[in-house]
Amino acid sequence: MIAHHHRITVAAGVAALLAITGCEYLGGMGAEKGFMYKDLPVANGSATAGDGHSVTFKGSPLALEGPGIKVGDQLRDVKVAKGDLTLVNIADTKGTVRIISVVPSLDTTVCEQQTHYLSEKNNGLDKNVEFITVSVDTPFAQGRFAKEAKIKNITFLSDFRGGDFGKAYGLLVKDPHFLARAVLVVDKDNVIKYLQITPELAQMPDMDAAFKAARSLAAG
Repeated sequence: MIAHHHRITVAAGVAALLAITGCEYLGGMGAEKGFMYKDLPVANGSATAGDGHSVTFKGSPLALEGPGIKVGDQLRDVKVAKGDLTLVNIADTKGTVRIISVVPSLDTTVCEQQTHYLSEKNNGLDKNVEFITVSVDTPFAQGRFAKEAKIKNITFLSDFRGGDFGKAYGLLVKDPHFLARAVLVVDKDNVIKYLQITPELAQMPDMDAAFKAARSLAAG
């Protein structure tokens, strides 16, 4: 019954996000011929995570929930779901430099491009840096997306069980229930060294800046 409730909550959040962003369901678009990148705006600056702050969509504010994070903070203990529904503490991924890409839903245009960009435009960074994508999509939906997109160099983790990751990091959009768009670069000791939260949901984060930060850490 609890799992059924979570599925309803996630489905409602994703449906609301699709309605807000006007993004169509994308399925496996581009999987056969290679992903077709769009000319999407890139955010220049960052919003602030946590209670009392917000992100926008076309100027309309969407409040964030949680204590918030900033550069210099440690990754916090919070459990997210893997593809087989088992739970993993995201802080237990330490030991290597990581890029954690946070997206509202993989079934929207900007989220899809953000994830493909991380996978395909990193210029070999994936040999030394671990890539993680977190969203409120169910693990089954994440697995379907990865298979259809032919993405094998990203670990997908799901925050569908109540948005605990979003709440712990101040990245949960209260209403509707999904995650703000963000990219974090975390060092081997779980210290956040780079953070961008896109002030506008329809904008891409500056993935190249995140790559540069991660490459510098991996080389150090």
